[in-house]
Amino acid sequence: MHVGAHVSVAGGVDNAIERQVDVGGNCGQIFTASPQVWAGPSFDDEEAAAFRDSDLGPWVIHASYLVNLATPKEDLREKSVASLQDECDAAERLGIEFVNVHLGAHTGAGVDGGLTNAGEAINELDVPDGVTLLVESDAGSGTKLGGEFDHLATVRERTDEDIEFCLDTAHAFAAGYDFSTPEGVAESLGEFEDVVGLDSLRCVHLNDSKHACGTHKDEHAHVGEGEIGTDGMRAVVNHDALADVPLVLETPTEDGKSYAWNIERVKEFREE
Repeated sequence: MHVGAHVSVAGGVDNAIERQVDVGGNCGQIFTASPQVWAGPSFDDEEAAAFRDSDLGPWVIHASYLVNLATPKEDLREKSVASLQDECDAAERLGIEFVNVHLGAHTGAGVDGGLTNAGEAINELDVPDGVTLLVESDAGSGTKLGGEFDHLATVRERTDEDIEFCLDTAHAFAAGYDFSTPEGVAESLGEFEDVVGLDSLRCVHLNDSKHACGTHKDEHAHVGEGEIGTDGMRAVVNHDALADVPLVLETPTEDGKSYAWNIERVKEFREE
């Protein structure tokens, strides 16, 4: 079972390894720089070598929150493509298999126009061999794209790059896919299979939701402690199609419940 958390690279990217071990994870996710500013990855060859030497994995680099592939604004598009290219190059240096990105918001270009913009932006990338770009599902607030599984499938059709996908359970739930019951999980993942294909699902962000299904509010909760709840989370963790898919947690670290608490709970759900 591959389960881990999004951990910090403070003090050096190789420090993420020890932090992952400390919370009981065996795979995980990192930012290579602050996700709130246009700052590129910053690590030296020694750090990269130490990271590559770890036997944990797979790992995912999460792109900056500022990246907007769907934007109609040329300057933002250029910055977004450049930032995402830097992350793909960093993944190659670190031996990381996946770079994860949101489609962003179309901000008036319309859904169809935004999806075309995203596909064309992805086409501008030179993704290194051994690195795969993952497009993540979204909660779908405002003009953000990725809230519907069809958005993911359409972007794949509109790019020449071999992209695959990351499903965030809290995002999908907020977007209207009911993950709160075993029946809802089966139906939602069945729809993903029909529209996108579960063979293209390479990572799951396993998060509960603080808000109800279909609210489009993106706020994560501890595993089993939110609106998805224990029945839904247990059904996801034990779904046959996800048996070999890495589960990466982006749960809160508050209320005395750390990543370690959440990871242990996921392991207990799988054991059940």
